[in-house]
Amino acid sequence: MDTFKTTSGAVRGFRASDGVVAVLGIPYAAPPFGALRFREPAPAAAWTGVRDCTAFGPVAPQSAELPGAPVWSPGDEDVLTVNVWTPAADRAPLPVLVWIHGGAYTFGSSAQPDFDGAALARAGLVVVTLNYRLGFEGFGHVPASGGTSYPDNRGLLDQVAALRWVRENIAAFGGDPGDVTLAGQSSGAASVACLMVMDRARGLFHRAVAHSPASPHYTLDIAAATTREIAAAAGCPATPEGLTAATPQALVAASDQVVEAYRRDPDSGSRHYDPSLYAPVLDGDVLPVDPLTGLAAGAARDVDLLVCHTTEEYWLLDAVGSCAKVTTEGRLARFAEDFGLPDGLIAGYRAALPDAPPSDVYLSVFGDLLFGEYAHRLVEQQVRGGGRAFLSRFDRRRTGPNGTVRAWHCADVPFAFGNVDKDCVAFLVGGAPTPADHELAGRMTRAWADFAATGDPGWPLYDDTTRPAMVWRTDEGDEPPALRALWTGADFPLLRA
Repeated sequence: MDTFKTTSGAVRGFRASDGVVAVLGIPYAAPPFGALRFREPAPAAAWTGVRDCTAFGPVAPQSAELPGAPVWSPGDEDVLTVNVWTPAADRAPLPVLVWIHGGAYTFGSSAQPDFDGAALARAGLVVVTLNYRLGFEGFGHVPASGGTSYPDNRGLLDQVAALRWVRENIAAFGGDPGDVTLAGQSSGAASVACLMVMDRARGLFHRAVAHSPASPHYTLDIAAATTREIAAAAGCPATPEGLTAATPQALVAASDQVVEAYRRDPDSGSRHYDPSLYAPVLDGDVLPVDPLTGLAAGAARDVDLLVCHTTEEYWLLDAVGSCAKVTTEGRLARFAEDFGLPDGLIAGYRAALPDAPPSDVYLSVFGDLLFGEYAHRLVEQQVRGGGRAFLSRFDRRRTGPNGTVRAWHCADVPFAFGNVDKDCVAFLVGGAPTPADHELAGRMTRAWADFAATGDPGWPLYDDTTRPAMVWRTDEGDEPPALRALWTGADFPLLRA
């Protein structure tokens, strides 16, 4: 059966592959524009008849153009949609996996080909992916005015609305609304961590998967300062009236302008190195506490957590030109100063990597700062708060005609989704997959499916004594050196002005 009934109306999908039906672009909330702009998501309008859902919905406002994915077109407003992949055969209610894409809270969408849920559906899951508001629309701070307030973290509120849609509708697709695993990567993984400590999301999911969770969060002061920068670049007042009068495309362009200014100015502080403007805001309301503090206090002790990070995260950002270059010891020292890194940290990395150029030391430190160390701390704080957690590392490398493809950011995602054959991931994985790559993808997909179904991905729970971790790789080479002791004096979450 390719037709399903939702609370808003009937939808029709299509046979995506053997045994799997895909239903794409289903609205879970109303278009967040016009009178609903900068507001909490509102219910989607109902429809009559059967809605054809055989293509992805529009992407959220952004300037990115990603391989194989649609681009944003101004005027396309129905951006809050979900996609479902479900085994076609009638079965007992199946575990559900809900995926939140990454992209620095600024770009990306659920339509990226590496997020195709067919392989995970064949493994016994009902898979849901979603779009949510990005950039200023989703994470920009809008000041209160005249007694009227505007919620921060609107992108997180969209994610909550999508989870509510899952609770109310997923049974029609063969899923079990009482057995939902929430998963994400990078800013999507950080969103998962935030949702674990948010009252609005409580009870909407029961397990969580976070791959390469991003560490930055903002205080209200930092978020307000960013708004003033964006408004100045857009040529509008930093007021609700000024910001709502600016079109979404104007705020996207203004954000790009501010980013470029940070890139060009080596004296602009921490944002020079990776000028991501948006992050979850510690507003005391939508996000009452940062995830590390909330998990340590037991906010999600009833949610099983599976965390993964790659061992060479930041080499991808360097390869695609999205971070500043650091090529001298002087700039390396300035980088440490701009981020307030603990004394001796750079020297410790230099001792562990004695023959590495300054650029490699910088990328190693930066990857751990933004992703690797934060991943470990999420696991530790979840266990400290009385919850169950599993840790894993992705350490697969490959040498090809264009050099070494590292275990870098995003490379683990097509393996976990079982999509290593997609053309769009050839750059990430270093060309056509080998038999060993297919075997690794099978193991990672199975681990996700087993964790979603049973809470056990196939290796021991994390504890502070033995600290077990699964290492995903295709060979028996040595891992990079363990340098966690050097981070003892570093504060997280990372708050960047």
